[in-house]
Amino acid sequence: MTPFDLVLTPRGVRFRGQYYPCTIGRTGTTDRKKEGDGATPRGVHRIVGMLYRPDRIARPAPWALPVGPGDLWSDDIRHEDYNMMVRAPYPHSHEVLRRADPLYDLIILTDWNWPYAVKGRGSAIFIHQQRRPGYPTEGCVAFRRKDLRRIAPLITLQTRLIVP
Repeated sequence: MTPFDLVLTPRGVRFRGQYYPCTIGRTGTTDRKKEGDGATPRGVHRIVGMLYRPDRIARPAPWALPVGPGDLWSDDIRHEDYNMMVRAPYPHSHEVLRRADPLYDLIILTDWNWPYAVKGRGSAIFIHQQRRPGYPTEGCVAFRRKDLRRIAPLITLQTRLIVP
């Protein structure tokens, strides 16, 4: 572990000597992640990208990419684009990345089951904004808006999310 890693602890995520409260999947952590199980996968997950809503927030890092109205994330285990960013129109099961609520105004992408996805092993393990403090995710790690916006510019492509 390095001080530049995001490390999940009982107190929240430790990053650069600070602790940030967070929420994880509604069923806790797991070594056997499955699509739809609501669990956050244990392991060392590399940060592989950052997406943001340019109509709502400024670019949080020079390497962050804007999310457009047609941007989606495939969660259809029967499709070849499973666990990949796709564009509308997309008739298969997916998540909308440009949401009406602020949950995905800033998304930090992990390499969980990516880029060579194993069908059914889980998709879209993101770092994003919480719905509200204490409200669990579907498997992602979520922060308060102000904390996520503080953390994002300090993350690099060498940063890892460590879920013990």
